[in-house]
Amino acid sequence: MDALSRAGPRPARGRLGAPSSGTQAPAAPWTRFSAWLECVCVVTFDLELGQALELVYPSDFRLTDKEKSSICYLSFPDSHSGCLGDTQFSFRIRQCGGQRSPWSTNDRHYDSGAPVSLQKESSHYFGYVYFRQVKDSSVKRGYFQKSLVLVSRLPFVRLFQALLSLIAPEYFDKLAPCLEAVCNEIDQWPAPQPGQTLNLPVVGVVLQVRVPSRVDKPDCSSLKQCGHENLLLTPLVLSSVHELDLFRCFQPVLTHVQMLWELMLLGEPLVVLAPSPAVSSEMVLALTSCVQPLKFCCDYRPYFTVHDSEFKEFTTRTQAPPNVVLGVTNPFFIKTLQHWPHILRVGEPKLSGGLPKQVKLKKPSRLKTLDTKPGLYTAYTAHLHRDKALLKRLLGGLQKKRPPGALAALLRTHLLELTQSFVIPLAPPQIRPFHQDDFLRSLDHAGPQLTCILKGDWLGLYRRFFKSPHFDGWYRQRRKEMVHKLETLHLEAICEADIETWMKDKSEVEVVDLVLKLREKLVRAQVHQLPVKEETLHQAQLNIEMVIGSLPKDLQAVLCPR
Repeated sequence: MDALSRAGPRPARGRLGAPSSGTQAPAAPWTRFSAWLECVCVVTFDLELGQALELVYPSDFRLTDKEKSSICYLSFPDSHSGCLGDTQFSFRIRQCGGQRSPWSTNDRHYDSGAPVSLQKESSHYFGYVYFRQVKDSSVKRGYFQKSLVLVSRLPFVRLFQALLSLIAPEYFDKLAPCLEAVCNEIDQWPAPQPGQTLNLPVVGVVLQVRVPSRVDKPDCSSLKQCGHENLLLTPLVLSSVHELDLFRCFQPVLTHVQMLWELMLLGEPLVVLAPSPAVSSEMVLALTSCVQPLKFCCDYRPYFTVHDSEFKEFTTRTQAPPNVVLGVTNPFFIKTLQHWPHILRVGEPKLSGGLPKQVKLKKPSRLKTLDTKPGLYTAYTAHLHRDKALLKRLLGGLQKKRPPGALAALLRTHLLELTQSFVIPLAPPQIRPFHQDDFLRSLDHAGPQLTCILKGDWLGLYRRFFKSPHFDGWYRQRRKEMVHKLETLHLEAICEADIETWMKDKSEVEVVDLVLKLREKLVRAQVHQLPVKEETLHQAQLNIEMVIGSLPKDLQAVLCPR
């Protein structure tokens, strides 16, 4: 693929799409740019090659041939979608060849403060796409077809969609120079800081966003207005960097939202068959976000095609379907994936103000290869009873034309409270191993019924949850948090101890061992971004220097070589 190779790695970051002169000093790494984005790609339609990678910027960002191919195919709607005009959607691909660059200090700092569901992906890339297809007689094929793609490890779908809606029309009009200017502007942005409201200038607009923090209360995640006195422009305020309008996404499946929540909680394999990448990607992202604050620990692909490198892996019939949520548009998948246990088919969203037609619940045996109507095809029986009062409020609010934001907030709050009610009994950290039977016995007096009015087979739901990837993910995260907390308390205790008195009857070997262990604890505190106060770290360093100063000169030289 000549067009792909043309966009391959370049020797140094220079002008857009051009190598730097060998006589110039190498440009400084784009650390601020890379805090938000890995790279920006332009994918065009080539008569000989089909989808082709026209440009990667910064030009020395390394993508493997498999990643380039995936980006090319996933950046264009499937031919069955018939998308004319401009459309936005997103995809997620597996990074090939493992993690190729070490996490920077900024990345670790961001992850330590961000909610687990919004931490940077270490093994996947997100692709945020703005695709344009318009008639153009000057082009041999008769159509202008091109996509601008932002590649990032951050799941900030709302922010990057807003960014694309600003820069893509400019780029399609002015091409490469405009894109270079945009990337330089992004390279001036402050790094994403959990809990902070940031002003992000681009193409004459200031995007104002608040990056969520893991210490946020559920009702405090929205943006808090900050002063505009230092801004020349009134900012465009985004209420969230990542939250989709769940009510709009779930309108055709409102009667099945709780069942879908259970399927997501249990990490069940699910196919979303939609008429376009925009509908499929929004539905998949809405589904995977409905179990927050739990991190969705299974694989998910907002848009997936027959050209994807994992196509054979996901469609094989020799083993059970993997724990993945796939968003597809090609009807070919109805036949290929009809052995999957759960298939959700949705149509084009209705723009009218009437009640949305609800998809019906059907058995998988009703799935037809050629003509399948919208519906949720599954043999799964929900463990919890449907919240009819919630459904009545949502549909009633739609009839009365209540603000869409209010209905979305109502649905999001319901799902958040449902997940929290399920997780709270699990939450107390334990040093000893987790025993499922002991936990299940405790539910009679400390179960979800204390915070949730829904009735049903909660025990059965927990039993299935224990077999899911999400339980393993939750357990690992809680154990990690517990270990970090114990390490923090241990370091604080050492710093408060009377080290000089302790050393009086200790041998040189024991004193040197203390120095080495203190140094190791300081390194771990920095690498793992432990919640240690600055004064504690400073006191630990002073203790190390004091202990070394008490040793003979030859040992001091070994411990502090110059």
